[in-house]
Amino acid sequence: MTKKTRPSFFIIRSICAALMALGLGLSCACTKEAPQKKAQERAVNPYSAESVFEEVQAQLKKNPNDTDALYHLADLYDRNSQYAEAIDTYKKVVALKPDMGYAYIKMGTAYDRLNKPAEAIAAFRTAERYLPKYPVLYNNMGIAYGRLGNSDNEIAALRKAILLRPTYSTARYNLGMAYLRKHDRQSALKEYEKLKGFDEGTAESLRKEIDHGK
Repeated sequence: MTKKTRPSFFIIRSICAALMALGLGLSCACTKEAPQKKAQERAVNPYSAESVFEEVQAQLKKNPNDTDALYHLADLYDRNSQYAEAIDTYKKVVALKPDMGYAYIKMGTAYDRLNKPAEAIAAFRTAERYLPKYPVLYNNMGIAYGRLGNSDNEIAALRKAILLRPTYSTARYNLGMAYLRKHDRQSALKEYEKLKGFDEGTAESLRKEIDHGK
């Protein structure tokens, strides 16, 4: 069995720090600051978004093949909506560590953001070799198939997601919507009834779509 590879503690620590810094940055986003003050702020707050990028890039200058740092850099690009840069960096990650399933999932999601569903599916299919029981993978794969208009594979992937996690609200909602697009109202209603048992809000959202399609 292939060993699942997860991001290291270095990645988790740095991402958490970056998120904290972004929260602070948002609180003063309305205030215009002079360049000198920005430099002072970065000195006071070494975990600003810019400094985290710089920290990771400095790490990669020391060791360009540091997969943890590359994964972290790709994730930072992803969070910054720089999806093309994220994809290029995830490719470097999997070139060094081909069994890093999470990198393929993130790559596939970035492709989907760029409206490249065929490339997204290829990445998700590779991720499936290493994370065959990860429900989020199949939900995202289903969405990509839906973008291609391949409803049969869309439904199959979404059903796999909820088989692995029966209370996966997002996947059940997406499955209900996929049934509606196939004009299968009864199957959509079944997903609505199941959703009511554990997520009334999402169930009501699906019910509105079902009623709208009458």
